[in-house]
Amino acid sequence: MVSKLKKCFIGIVAAVTAAGSFAATAFADEPYETYSYDMWQDTIPSQAGYRVERTVTGLDMGLSSLSDPESPFFISEKESPYLNTARDMFFDDVSETFWVVDSGNNRLLQLDKDLKLIGCIKTIEGSSVSTFNNPQGIFTSTDDKGVTTIYLADADNNRGLKLEKTSPTSAKVILELTKPETEAYKAEAFTPSKVIADKEGNIYLISTSVNSGALRYDSAGTFRGFFGANRVEQTAAVVARKVWRMFASEAQLEAMVSSVPTEFHNFDIDEDGFVFTVTESANASTDAVKKLNPAGYNIWDNAVGNSYEFGDFAWSAKEYSAKSTKLTDVVIGEGGIINLLDYETGRVFQYDKDANLLFIFGAKSTPSEQEGSFTAPNAVETYGTNIYVLDGTKNDITVFTETVFGKYVHQASELYVQGKYVEAKPIWEEVMRRDGGYTLAHIALGKAALNEDRYADAMEYFETAYDQENYDKAFEYYRDDFLRDHFQAIVITLVVLIVLIIVLVKLRQKGKIKSIGEYIKASKEKKAAKEENE
Repeated sequence: MVSKLKKCFIGIVAAVTAAGSFAATAFADEPYETYSYDMWQDTIPSQAGYRVERTVTGLDMGLSSLSDPESPFFISEKESPYLNTARDMFFDDVSETFWVVDSGNNRLLQLDKDLKLIGCIKTIEGSSVSTFNNPQGIFTSTDDKGVTTIYLADADNNRGLKLEKTSPTSAKVILELTKPETEAYKAEAFTPSKVIADKEGNIYLISTSVNSGALRYDSAGTFRGFFGANRVEQTAAVVARKVWRMFASEAQLEAMVSSVPTEFHNFDIDEDGFVFTVTESANASTDAVKKLNPAGYNIWDNAVGNSYEFGDFAWSAKEYSAKSTKLTDVVIGEGGIINLLDYETGRVFQYDKDANLLFIFGAKSTPSEQEGSFTAPNAVETYGTNIYVLDGTKNDITVFTETVFGKYVHQASELYVQGKYVEAKPIWEEVMRRDGGYTLAHIALGKAALNEDRYADAMEYFETAYDQENYDKAFEYYRDDFLRDHFQAIVITLVVLIVLIIVLVKLRQKGKIKSIGEYIKASKEKKAAKEENE
């Protein structure tokens, strides 16, 4: 018997060890831990939605051809074959090409969808200043005739540019945007860092140290005011200053530092014209991420009763540690998927169009030689289901591809945000089979159960996800359904109880029983005596 138990124990240990080895192998493919957050804001392990496919350097892109006299992209024999402090990247989905702002080399690179060089612009026509000086941000659009318009934030030339690409190596100036000559613009400097344009031709610039919002220009290049300014961050110091202002003298008020909102760091615009902004300030929680309609109103305003949180939570009760998030870029991918790049941690935070967290991946380390981790993550971009991260210190682009698990989540999420909970059900069930702790799957399956009138099942899903709001809704439906299905029995029971109470009261009034309690006691004693006799 002992021998059999010993063999059984050894078998169990071997199985556990094998399972552990399998798990280690499964997660060793990525150089970072994949995790998510539960409803308590604690980190929980999660299946990877993306994996590193490759990293691409300047040599891989073919930048050595820029110094080859025989190449159609030849610039000079001294032209660098490497990226240098690249600041921004943009994917033009019409021409299916990438544009990279190679800031340290003062040039714009055009790459095909495989990240191979197909153009390089270093000088422009139609301006007294024909070269770039530390360009920072880029946005492009291509019309149905194949003409590409380039919008550039040319930082140290103190201008925004609207260019028309005329050849793989040249462009001409259409508009040159300079510092607004108006009292509304109070900053001394004008240093454009990021740029976007909408379908009507309006141009939006972010200028360093300008906290009044983005500068908006019309299609003719006329300044039309500021767009979507952040609110003042309500820190303890800000609140203290507000209280002190109530008692301070005029001289003290003049000497007091004013509270001002933090500036935008980056933005993107989706196909519906909504502008998504991110604020990089390490302590920013107010308006860290905003979704602005064309009027500049933030429809993700927590102050009106909604709840939107992005990046790592500031404090982890589970890990007893503080976390810092500096969101440096945002890009809207297919299906409205939102990708945020955190400069502080090197992570990409991915959300569906309703701001539900999908995946967290990537890492930061210094120095960083490992694929999937970064030193200076400056930009994030998407093409199809791929994610691209530009590192300004490593001077390369990391390509992340979707895993099988990621594919299931994206398919289910797309149906979920469309309100097609039942259609998404079998896909969410597959997600659950692969990761039983995936919070959004529990919520989605709960909503599917609600649509199928399976209220008890819905309550169980929502309880597992700690989703109190939806649990209360499911419970309300469950209660109403129970009352409706058992209404007749409930009414009959109530009538019987009422009649019984009336009878007992009448008997007491006639002196046949002293109290209802004694009557019940006597009935029990009579029943017990009868059972004893039998």
